[in-house]
Amino acid sequence: MNVVEISPRTTTTSVSKYDNNETTRVIAVTSGKGGVGKTTVAINMALGLAEKGKRVMLMDADLGLANVDVMLGLRHTLNLSHVLKGECDLEDIILTGPRGIKVIPASSGVKQMADLSEPEQAGLIHAFSSLSKQADVLLIDTAAGINSNTVKFCTAAQEVLLVVCNEPASITDAYATIKVLNQDHGINRFRILANMAQSSMEGAKIFQKLVDVTEQFLNVSLDLVGTIPYDLNSRKVVQQRKAIFDVLPGSGAARAYKRLADRTDKWSIPTKANGSLQFFVEQLVQAEPKKRQVQL
Repeated sequence: MNVVEISPRTTTTSVSKYDNNETTRVIAVTSGKGGVGKTTVAINMALGLAEKGKRVMLMDADLGLANVDVMLGLRHTLNLSHVLKGECDLEDIILTGPRGIKVIPASSGVKQMADLSEPEQAGLIHAFSSLSKQADVLLIDTAAGINSNTVKFCTAAQEVLLVVCNEPASITDAYATIKVLNQDHGINRFRILANMAQSSMEGAKIFQKLVDVTEQFLNVSLDLVGTIPYDLNSRKVVQQRKAIFDVLPGSGAARAYKRLADRTDKWSIPTKANGSLQFFVEQLVQAEPKKRQVQL
C-alpha cells in the first residue's frame, strides 16, 4: 500500500465571509534566479493593465532587495514594517506611480510572513481588506529563488507568473521553482513569460525546454503567456528610473507588454471568496499547512 503526503494549498473558507468584498485578481510575478528582468516585467505589466483602465496595485515583496520604488523614481519614508508595528495605516505607505498605479514599498526589516504574531497577522489582514475596493489587480513582485517568503506569496496568489530567459541557469532554476511549488505546495498551473528573447520563436523554444523537463517528472500545466523581446534601450530607460512602456510605447517590448496585459485581462475572474484581498492575506500569514497522509 502506497502512502502519499499531500500539502493542501489552502484551508477551507466560508464563501459568505467574503460576500461584501470586491474581487481582486492576485498575481505573483516570480523567477527561479535573479537577473532575468522580473521586476521590470512586473512594472511594465502593471502599466499595461492600467492603460486598459484597471486599478492596479504593485506590491514589492522582495523583502531583501526591494527596488520597485527605485526603478520608478519614487521616494518613501514609510513601508510595510511601520504598518506591522502599528505606526501607520497601509494607506499611508502607498505611493502613486505612472498611470496612477499604486505601489506598496517593501522593507528588508519586515519579518518572514510565517513568523508574524497573531496581532500582526490580524492587523495585516484588516489593512489589506480595507483596500479591496481600490484594486482590480494586485501584482506581487517576489524575490527571486525559492525562499520561504517567495513560496508564501506564490502559494497565496491566484496565479503564478514565472519569468524565464534563454540561459541554462534560468531554465534550470525555473524548473526547480516549479517543482517545489508543485510537489510541496500543490500548485499545478504556471503562467510562463519568456523575457529578453531575440524573437517569438526563441521564446517558444525557451518554453518548450521547460515543457520537456516538466512533462517527464511533474504533473503540471504550463501556459506560455508571451515573449518580451530584448531591447537595447531597456538599460537606458532603467537608468532614467522610468518604464519602457511609458518612454518608448512604440517599441517591440512595449507592444509585447500591451499584448501581455490584454491576455492577462482575459484570465478567469476569481470568485468572491478567493478573489478577496482579505482571503489572500489570510493564506499568506497562515501557519504552514501540515502534510496529511492519504492511503491509496
